[in-house]
Amino acid sequence: MFLILSIPKHNIIIREGVYMTERELLKILSANIKLYRELSRWTQAQLAEKIDISINFLSDIETGKKWASPNTMVKLADAFSVEVYELLKPSYALPANTTNLILKYTSDISKAIKEVRNDYIDKLNSPGFQ
Repeated sequence: MFLILSIPKHNIIIREGVYMTERELLKILSANIKLYRELSRWTQAQLAEKIDISINFLSDIETGKKWASPNTMVKLADAFSVEVYELLKPSYALPANTTNLILKYTSDISKAIKEVRNDYIDKLNSPGFQ
């Protein structure tokens, strides 16, 4: 069970025995929103339009300059198909280039599948294939 107390510049109790500052929690939220956006292959403009906020506000959220309102957090979670609490979960031991690697390999796999599919279609359409 999570308990979040929004008390500026004080510790926030996440669960029994686990504390972090409001700034640390904001940093986690910001990083997760950016990660989910990049994994979704959306620009800030695309995501901002989907959840009906300005690009500048989304940028401020992603850079940790501003908090997302509860309503905005719900919209973000819906856009990413995750639960709101997942936006606040720390990501442990993920390398900084994880997003880029995932996007690269996803793209490479998609290209390989298209090539195999096209080769198969060519064979099906070739003379002498029955």
